[in-house]
Amino acid sequence: MMKEFTPAPDSASIVSVTDRVKPVTLGMGVTSVHFLGPRAAFVGAEENVAFVDAEGEISTVAAHSGGILSTASDGKRLVMGGDDGKVVSLDAKGEVTLLATDPKRRWIDAVALHPDGAYAWSAGKIATVKSGKNEEKSLEVPSTVGGLAFAPKGLRLAIAHYNGATLWFPNMEGSAEFLPWAGSHLGVTFSPDNKFLVTTMHESALHGWRLADNRHMRMTGYPGRVRSMSWSVGGKGLATSGADTVIIWPFASKDGPMGKEPAMLAPLQARVSVVACHPKNDIFAAGYSDGTVLMVRLEDGAEILVRRNGTPPVAALAWNAKGTLLAFADENGDGGLLEL
Repeated sequence: MMKEFTPAPDSASIVSVTDRVKPVTLGMGVTSVHFLGPRAAFVGAEENVAFVDAEGEISTVAAHSGGILSTASDGKRLVMGGDDGKVVSLDAKGEVTLLATDPKRRWIDAVALHPDGAYAWSAGKIATVKSGKNEEKSLEVPSTVGGLAFAPKGLRLAIAHYNGATLWFPNMEGSAEFLPWAGSHLGVTFSPDNKFLVTTMHESALHGWRLADNRHMRMTGYPGRVRSMSWSVGGKGLATSGADTVIIWPFASKDGPMGKEPAMLAPLQARVSVVACHPKNDIFAAGYSDGTVLMVRLEDGAEILVRRNGTPPVAALAWNAKGTLLAFADENGDGGLLEL
């Protein structure tokens, strides 16, 4: 059983900051948002990225000649993969750099970015890493790659695929380690302390491994597929979408969520579509399938209404590095910026 916090009796009693939101109308379908320097970069479903500054001014950059399938950002640059078979990077000035082209022009299904500048991408069953001036290193896994993530320490790549995940040190021969678990694994993340690996699955579940001994962590009970995960400050909790509340798994102890119940915060009569934890404080933002955006305090579940319902699902949500700006948009590209 998951423990549930008692919600406020009705939405009218929730503190609202909707009047402080600067509206943003992008005029394109949006899949994610990332901050590059002071500007929010809203990634379109097709071709373009829209930069929005704190004043709400919009400038659009063409990044791909087709659909944008995957994104990763470190705050300095945004790396994207497209159905044009290209991996490109976008910097805070709006300059696009071609990083790689798949020789068979296959779709770039996943990308990942390492703090030291290394990057990775996948096409079909092949995951490729490029670090510094080193040549590209590639690894073939048993099935199509579902997701990629770099470990926070050392050059190690996690590759999610069918029936498990593979951990790989690209600079070490024969270093690929297989972590088995039946089912299709689509997304992957390391805990900030490097002790746990968690995947999202095609089933309505997460799966985790404690990396010290590869012990399994079953993280089930979702009514829908988990499409969004975000680590709270210090990695104490993992906030997830996939239910009509934000489900937060505890990771503060050496056993992670093993034998523990997750917290359930911010319940609504709508499915959580995307979550983003604040970079410095124990709060998070959540977007819902009915267009609602809430800010929530982890300690007691106190809620602040950022955006009212009545629109398509929220598809994009991100904080800037200082935690002073929150950017969001629904699937149609209608959103806003909230300065705290």
